[in-house]
Amino acid sequence: MAPMSVRTPETDENKAPHRAGFACFVGRPNAGKSTLTNALVGQKVAITSNRPQTTRHTVRGIVHRPDAQLILVDTPGLHKPRTLLGERLNDIVRTTWAEVDVIGFCLPADQKLGPGDRFIAKELAEIKKTPKVAIVTKTDLVDSKTLAEQLIAIDQLGKELGIEWAEIVPVSAVGDKQVQLVADLLIPLLPQSPPLYPEGDLTDEPEMVMVAELIREAALEGVRDELPHSIAVVVEEMLPRENRPADRPLLDIHANVYIERPSQKGIIIGPKGKRLKEVGMKSRKHIEALLGTPVFLDLHVKVAKDWQRDPKQLRKLGF
Repeated sequence: MAPMSVRTPETDENKAPHRAGFACFVGRPNAGKSTLTNALVGQKVAITSNRPQTTRHTVRGIVHRPDAQLILVDTPGLHKPRTLLGERLNDIVRTTWAEVDVIGFCLPADQKLGPGDRFIAKELAEIKKTPKVAIVTKTDLVDSKTLAEQLIAIDQLGKELGIEWAEIVPVSAVGDKQVQLVADLLIPLLPQSPPLYPEGDLTDEPEMVMVAELIREAALEGVRDELPHSIAVVVEEMLPRENRPADRPLLDIHANVYIERPSQKGIIIGPKGKRLKEVGMKSRKHIEALLGTPVFLDLHVKVAKDWQRDPKQLRKLGF
């Protein structure tokens, strides 16, 4: 039988204070940031794709714990901008970094540190006050020797640039190794604070934006390399179908998939509309899981000429 504990006045005071705050994962495109966010929150909130550079919005995932609330801000990957959209994305990244309580720098275990990582590390070195944790992702893809070399290289990189890593932690979000440890290490770096979001909230992204992201993710799968940046999705409306019995609700969702050139239309629609149908089926499953209700999804493909370079179109498409 466990010994009975007697509460003394000190034990109440020794109880760890509740912490709450914002953490963001940074790293070059496709470093595993969104996958890690999803693994921590336990539900799909950030778009994941094996195409680099797909997260457009700052998607927040919220990890609720009895003693803490960790709010994850997922920024687009920082990269050398080629278009107006690229410049806007980089501005969003820097603003976000300056506002969060802790930064997790994601570096994939299976790729040697490259100029992209160095570019980001240099930017991070400029942000003096915010604690930084180096997170080595995709450890399931390498052996222990390669992993050890990567950990040493990251330690060196910090010394070179004057970054003091609060922690260096290896994880595999896919294999669910060490994922909770990431939360355990980030939480003590947050300020003392009551919860900032109600229990049960997983993200504060408006539902329409999340639905658009899920459609965009499905549309990105399996298309040729020239398309990843050319796709934007706008949900025009989400309305409960009228006159449905209470136990059989249906949500009508009308959405447009925008591409930049007429020649891309065929790629998205596919022969006899087969690809678009698959995009609809795949995204509908995820949307129903997200919203917890059956959905009727109506998708249309439209051309918005060179929208990435046109400030007016960028505004219209939500950037």
